[in-house]
Order: sequence, then C-alpha cells, then structure tokens
Amino acid sequence: MKTIVITGGSKGLGKALAHAFLKKGNHVAVCARGEEGLERLRQETQTFSGELLAVAADVSIEKDVERFISMTEQRFSRIDVLINNAAILGPSPMPLLLDYPNRDFLHVLKVNILNPFLVTKRVLPGMLVQGSGSIINITSEAGGTGYAGWGAYGISKFGIEGLTETWADELAETAIRVNMVDPGSMDTEMHHLAVPERDYELPKPEEILDVFLYLASDDSLLVTGRRFEAQQFDGGAKE
Repeated sequence: MKTIVITGGSKGLGKALAHAFLKKGNHVAVCARGEEGLERLRQETQTFSGELLAVAADVSIEKDVERFISMTEQRFSRIDVLINNAAILGPSPMPLLLDYPNRDFLHVLKVNILNPFLVTKRVLPGMLVQGSGSIINITSEAGGTGYAGWGAYGISKFGIEGLTETWADELAETAIRVNMVDPGSMDTEMHHLAVPERDYELPKPEEILDVFLYLASDDSLLVTGRRFEAQQFDGGAKE
C-alpha cells in the first residue's frame, strides 16, 4: 500500500488514476479547484478498498499547496508518489499567438508550470527523508513540437519537459525518480475543448493507465528522467 497524490483529480485522467489506485487499496489524496467534482469522486469511490482524501485547492497558489500537502501528510504520514496532473487549456478556441490575450497567456503558464514546481518542491523533503519517491509529470505531444494554434498550453508543456529533466538531474544521486508521461489524445472534456470538431474515436483515460501504475511501482525504481508515451507503453520490460 502506498500514498498517491494526484493534482487535478476530480475529472478526466486524474479521476481515472484516483479510481485505479484506490481499487488497488492505496491511500489516495486528490485536489481540484471545484468541490462538486470532488464530492462526486467521494461518492463513486466510497466502496473501494483504498482510502481517499479529497481537498478543494488551487495548486498554483502556494498556501493551497501547503494546506493540501500538510493535510495529506497528517492523514497518511508519508507520500510515495506524486502525479502532477493539474493543468488548464486556456481560451477556447485557442487563439494564435499574435491574438493571444497577454493576461490569459500568463495565466496558463502560471497554472501549468508553477503548480508542478510548487507541489514537487513541497513534497520532496519528505521523500528525501524517507529515501524513496516517484514523481510523474504530465506532458503532451504539444510539449515536444510547437503546433500552430496550441498557444500557451503547448508552450507550458515545453516548460514541463524542462522542469522534469532538471528535477531528474538534480535528484540523480538520490532515490527519488522523476519522469513524465504523454497520455496522448484521450476522450476528455479538455480534448473536446481543444478540438471541438473531433469526429473520431479516442481512448478513455482508464484505458491508458499502465504506464502510471508502472512508474508508481517498485518495478521502476531505477527509471528516472524518462519520457513515456502512455498509448505506446509495453509494460516496462524494456525500460
């Protein structure tokens, strides 16, 4: 049994991850900005074998990060896995950069880059003391290639990739591993907002969780600084 922290855990990929880890009997702490989604998660998972802590918090705000992580440590004593999933898309439809409102551009960068920095920074001391931990950041195809029209969201994912590689290198001599996962296109509310004209089938978030289960497990103890594509993951045998 491990303690898993998931930011942005009330819908989409975060919600699917919470379900999966709770079904396996883990302690799971999730946060999201809206209490309504968190209450639905509590109701949906009340019969699962794991224990859920669901906290309303905006993890781009330092005091909310402190409150959420402190509550998690108080309830479960330790944090074994952090999944930095919380992110926003920005204006929808996403404007080209020339037309992108400055305030919206800065807001997307703040939320999508600052929140995994703040949460990781807050969680790391406990992981270093206990001598173990896995940190998983969520990236995107738009974080490796610049695509017209993906604006601040894509640029923020470039930042996530740099953040992941830097944390991994700084922690290379420790037992803390830091990796990133590109989940690929999924049937989620965010993807619908990004591509409203979609007329093709996409996998559900719960269909692409194997790589997260692997990175949260002891099978990946020596794996750090890596970028995984969830929909191409083969079970970790070759990693």
